[in-house]
Amino acid sequence: MIDFEKLGQFYLGCQHDLKSGTSTMDQLVMYDAKDLTTHAVCVGMTGSGKTGLCLALLEEAAIDGIPAICIDPKGDLGNLMLTFPGLAPDDFQPWIDPQEAARNGMSVPEYAKKTADQWRKGLAEWGQQPDRIQRFRDAAEVAIYTPASNAGRPITVLKSFDAPSDQVRADSDALRSRILSAVSGLLALLQIEADPISSREHILLSTIFDQLWKNGQGIDMGTLIRSIQAPPFSKVGFLDLESFYPQSDRFKLAMMLNNLLASPSFAAWMEGESLDIQKLLYTPAGKPRLAIISIAHLSDQERMFFVTILLNEMLAWMRSQTGTSSLRALLYMDEVFGYFPPTANPPSKLPMLTLLKQARAFGLGVVLATQNPVDLDYKGLSNCGTWFLGRLQTERDKMRVLEGLEGAAATTGSAFDRQQMEQILAGLGNRVFLMNNVHDDGPTVFRTRWALSYLRGPISRQQIEVLMSSMKTSTSNTADRSSTTASGTADAPAKFAAPQSELPGQTSRPVLPPGIPEFFLQAHVQGERYVYRPALLGQARVHFSDLRKGIDAWDPVTLIRLAGDSVPSDPWLDADEWDEADLQADAQPAFSNAMYRDLPTEMTQKKSFTTWTTALKNHMYRDRKMTVFTCEDLGQTSKPGESEADFRVRLRQAAREERDIQVEKLRRKYATKFKTLEDKLRRAEQKIEKEKTQKSGKTLSAAVNLGTSVLGALFGRKTLSSTNITRAGSVIRSASSVASESTDIRLAEEQYTALVQEREDLTATVDAEAQQISDQLDTELMKLEPLDLAPKKTDTVVDQVAILWLPYIEDATGNVQRAF
Repeated sequence: MIDFEKLGQFYLGCQHDLKSGTSTMDQLVMYDAKDLTTHAVCVGMTGSGKTGLCLALLEEAAIDGIPAICIDPKGDLGNLMLTFPGLAPDDFQPWIDPQEAARNGMSVPEYAKKTADQWRKGLAEWGQQPDRIQRFRDAAEVAIYTPASNAGRPITVLKSFDAPSDQVRADSDALRSRILSAVSGLLALLQIEADPISSREHILLSTIFDQLWKNGQGIDMGTLIRSIQAPPFSKVGFLDLESFYPQSDRFKLAMMLNNLLASPSFAAWMEGESLDIQKLLYTPAGKPRLAIISIAHLSDQERMFFVTILLNEMLAWMRSQTGTSSLRALLYMDEVFGYFPPTANPPSKLPMLTLLKQARAFGLGVVLATQNPVDLDYKGLSNCGTWFLGRLQTERDKMRVLEGLEGAAATTGSAFDRQQMEQILAGLGNRVFLMNNVHDDGPTVFRTRWALSYLRGPISRQQIEVLMSSMKTSTSNTADRSSTTASGTADAPAKFAAPQSELPGQTSRPVLPPGIPEFFLQAHVQGERYVYRPALLGQARVHFSDLRKGIDAWDPVTLIRLAGDSVPSDPWLDADEWDEADLQADAQPAFSNAMYRDLPTEMTQKKSFTTWTTALKNHMYRDRKMTVFTCEDLGQTSKPGESEADFRVRLRQAAREERDIQVEKLRRKYATKFKTLEDKLRRAEQKIEKEKTQKSGKTLSAAVNLGTSVLGALFGRKTLSSTNITRAGSVIRSASSVASESTDIRLAEEQYTALVQEREDLTATVDAEAQQISDQLDTELMKLEPLDLAPKKTDTVVDQVAILWLPYIEDATGNVQRAF
């Protein structure tokens, strides 16, 4: 049985001898997951096996619990959903191309059976059992997202113009980069070629984004159109606004954007989940996900727009993570051609280059693939530590790739043998790749393993619908059960329904005594007849502290209680909590002709607000709790507001970091012992050969195999190099073909056998210690305990208690609808 299930290592294939054209399963190619933090690039022409290699890499990442966001411009990555543990012909049949079956002279069922048999045989030859396919499916969810389409899970980036986090806004370089890419992507969507320095469209939009984002204000498309017509500034540089960009010209730009939004084909861009990197990488339960972003159906301008926004969201997410040397997540792009050119500067290039330069420190690995190696920025790709090179089409392709490799070697200070590389590249065949990894002693030629997924070729939109139908139904049902309105509260329409008992209304705004504050909630629904209903607004902050657990946080609370015809002395028990970030209220009403329901008597008396303030403070002290989760095994406590699923994600990363540390210690601990055994075995082999040569003139041919199967679940391919093992073999057969009764030979063979046993015992020890590490750091077996924190009364602060007018729409028949 081939042993390739190793801690933190990816099974990619086995070493291949170009001279003989053979591959040997005795020398597996195991790729260290940590090496991907220095990124990778995969280059190969059509038919080279590039897709199979990259899908195998993603399969291995998923099995190891590593999530990935995969940008799919061609449709090949949907094959990751074609996994059939039973390997039954009926599983393959729906995905068989009838024309391909006909070309092979078979019916679809016959070709499905042939394909199933081929996959079963191919997996078996590479030591992979069908249960490994099930393991892949269990380890991570695979889902296809389709921006501007309902074929997969729809996703929109137009909601991604929300204000960046405080951390990004405080970093002027990060904010400037975010603005540059967002504006460039938007103008590319409008098919406007805009230079950030000289284009007035780019400068105007960048200034608008800068002004609004610095104030923490998100930008929806309506706000952007209005801001183009009436910008929140009067000067651009030293020029007044009208001289720089006259109003008539700004109106034309606004109309271009408005027409784009109004077109039926663009309506799909407004639908779907908002782009959230954390939610793409993990399911709501915290399970890793391979999120395939299919963009094959988009135009070139739409692809550039989406990819630019996605890369910037990746940057923002990356910067919100803690530093780590272990692999946290992957960003994979199946065809980078056009997005990272050598001289041009499309909007996608800057965030891509930033990721290649900075993502390593945060454990984010970037993997880029292409079949067009000429038009790439190899200076930027010199940041990639691993190069997977397959068969190339032209000499020009080879020369460009060699230049890139040479640049990468110069960046890392490693040696580069151009002549050797040229010879290797010239001999590569189908599914044979050269791996140049800066973390290894030298390049490795290998044949890729059989993919767990069925590689049928590009997946069409109709096939995506079939693959995703059950998942979209599940997501829709979940969304229905936990529907959330703009207020951020579940089942909000029922909570804020008009009171059954309330006071009459009047056309004039009620006059309040001095000292009673009032606000007007903004309306988000258009109507003809608005009615304001009074509610009580309470805003407080509660301090939770547990120094032993490292918790010190203030919890802001906003409560709203619809008044009706009266308000009790303690109204907060029946109040509804509102997301403070979504509370958009003004000091003046938005509608001059609105009706107002009369205020209950208590709300016109200032002393009532004193009573309600005291009641709110008591309510916070008495009923407000903060629940966190603790994991004693790793000594970790969840952060305030962190869900159990997000905490489990963080625990998994902490366990991986600890695993990598312990594995490295194990490597250092046993490396010398294995090296010593290798030397002893080689000398013992030479002694046997010498004795037998002297005895009968016959030569014993044997070699020591210290490959991956020998070193157990730890060392993998890193122990294989040209300096220690160059021949494949197994334990020498003591009898051999030489009949010898010589005492010297017998003693030499006994010594050799003893060394082999010593090696096997050492391997068993390593295996046991590696398994112990795996068991100790299995987060699925770790218990999470909830911990309820209560505040001190002195740690409760009431910021304000005020009247909040809520807008409703009423028609002539008396039907009432919320306008917020």
